[in-house]
Amino acid sequence: MISIVGSGRVGTAIAFLCVSNGLDNVLLVNRNEKKAIGESLDVANAIPKKSNFSIHGTSDYSKIAGSDIVVITASMGVYLKDRTENMLPQITMIKEIAQKINQYCPSAIVLIVSNPLDILTYFFQKEIGFSRFKVFGIASSLDSSRFRYLISEKFSVPQSLVDDALVLGEHGDSMVPIFSRVKVDGKPLLSLIDDEEQSSIVFGVRNYWKDLRRYKSRSQFGIAKNVFDVIDSIVNNHQLSIPVSVVLNGEYGENDVAMGVPVLIDQSGISKIIDVDLSDSETALLKKSSRKIHDLINSI
Repeated sequence: MISIVGSGRVGTAIAFLCVSNGLDNVLLVNRNEKKAIGESLDVANAIPKKSNFSIHGTSDYSKIAGSDIVVITASMGVYLKDRTENMLPQITMIKEIAQKINQYCPSAIVLIVSNPLDILTYFFQKEIGFSRFKVFGIASSLDSSRFRYLISEKFSVPQSLVDDALVLGEHGDSMVPIFSRVKVDGKPLLSLIDDEEQSSIVFGVRNYWKDLRRYKSRSQFGIAKNVFDVIDSIVNNHQLSIPVSVVLNGEYGENDVAMGVPVLIDQSGISKIIDVDLSDSETALLKKSSRKIHDLINSI
């Protein structure tokens, strides 16, 4: 069973993808039970005719018992200028959810989507005590999708021609798009753009969510598809290589901090943290991003 804590736009979009693709039974959990039930009744109509699975909604955490995967999309409020705006109430919330998961499904793999992503991933993993490879945040893969999209738009090429567009570090203003690895139709990206164009792309990736909010309230489909891909990898045990936020223990020279790094995912969760070559400037920016997350953690 896949339990999704939070029945807002993102949680419901993830549920829709899981149900419509027949992955597993889905349980929507929300403090407003009517909301969870209502969304489940709607998504239930997307269940394929030959599917063996269903979806239900509840406010009762005891019903998550036996869940193989728990996805956390819950939020205590909407952030407007920065993902850390509601940090303290979000940390309180994530610790309470950790206690419920530890009580009812201590063998689950936990995917965190709520913001501030890296901070919540860190405090959740410390609170629940699960292996760091079974608790990780999904956001760097979304940032990487945005990076790839902006590059494809700049060169007016399909995204399929943009390879190795990775974004590492914080899911926030210090995120680090990795230009040194990107190829566009087989050509190194850095041979095709100048410093000013590179800075413009960095600004675009970091502020994508703000641009999007000029037209709608918040993103839902991009992050939902990125989360679904991870769930699909776990459920169907096929390897997926993406960046996720995970508590580091020496990788990339960092300790006791959660941030986005490349990993391999399979049915066990994270099977490997991948060490990729970075330029000196990218390494310095990643170190700066890590320090920012450290400072936020230490401010609590």
